[in-house]
Amino acid sequence: MRYFLVFTALFFQLSKTSGQSDTQQPPLRVGVVGLVHGHVHWILENAKKSNIEIVGIAEPDRDLAERLTRRYGLSMDIVFDTLDEMVKATRPEAVNAFNSTYDHLETVRYCAPKGIHVMVEKPLAVSWAHAREMAALARKHKIHLLTNYETSWYGSNKKAYELIHDEKTIGPVRRIVFHTGHMGPVEIGCSQEFLEWLTDPVLNGGGALTDFGCYGANLSTWLMKGQTPESVTCITQQLKPGLYPKVDDDATIILKYAQTEVIIQASWNWPHHIKDMEVFGTTGFIKCKNAEKMEVMFNETDAPRSIKAEPLPKGDDDPFELLRKVVHDSYRLPPYDPSSLENAEIVVQILEAAKLSAQSGATVHWKELFPPTDN
Repeated sequence: MRYFLVFTALFFQLSKTSGQSDTQQPPLRVGVVGLVHGHVHWILENAKKSNIEIVGIAEPDRDLAERLTRRYGLSMDIVFDTLDEMVKATRPEAVNAFNSTYDHLETVRYCAPKGIHVMVEKPLAVSWAHAREMAALARKHKIHLLTNYETSWYGSNKKAYELIHDEKTIGPVRRIVFHTGHMGPVEIGCSQEFLEWLTDPVLNGGGALTDFGCYGANLSTWLMKGQTPESVTCITQQLKPGLYPKVDDDATIILKYAQTEVIIQASWNWPHHIKDMEVFGTTGFIKCKNAEKMEVMFNETDAPRSIKAEPLPKGDDDPFELLRKVVHDSYRLPPYDPSSLENAEIVVQILEAAKLSAQSGATVHWKELFPPTDN
């Protein structure tokens, strides 16, 4: 009897230990490159939730670094002036780039040869030339290069994808419309360090066109399963030149596919914050009003009805846990996933074509700008 009790106790202890090892995955050691992006608060406040450990921060602005480390209870001992100093001192497995979009290229140039994985904030790059070099470096050195979009984590967008492709509830997609933006970065109170590059045509690659046009380009590439448009037409406006003298603050992009049209309305002139999506098929529609609220109609004989999308499951609901899964668990992103490199490349191509169209006043034909290659 005594041996049975000892064996039973040992069994339960081993089961408990085994359960802990299954659920308590080691955190991903990450470095934060730059603190000048307004989205940096996302990683600073969610580090423990996302099972990552911030081992270093590269930020030359000491006042900014002191302000944010104090706010989030981090030590200034992990702050370094340069990426090189931070990497040599802390040896991160991956970095999250919260610098200007222009500086994404230099981040990948440094990290890729060292085998350090990279996640950047949207979009991937300011130009196709930058994106092409970044992608080549990532593939050559076999690192993961991911791009984070806020809308990747909307339960409504995932539900829409399932209704369109898995359940086929609205028939073939004929039109997708996006409304993205807000009142303007100055109007909503973005920090000075954010505004300095966000409103610069070189450092951001444009204004509202790149800042918010990328969301529609990203989601439509995902919904279209990696198809590229046949042509891109874009008009931009500068409705508030006093506030944004160097960049556009309003853009409308039209993507023409063989049987689908995508309209992306990106603006710093909305009367409210907005990131919505409307998908129209041959028999019905799906409207994602925000991260949760949806309106659907599967057949014209049925009245539209409101539904609420479930939040994404824990572990699949934020970018930093995704990065950990990709690096630690060898998780493979589905083809043209919103965070994937192949999706991000097409997004930058769409934005490049849109900028050229807006500048020339003419429609840009895809194969003329991006000739097919043998690769």
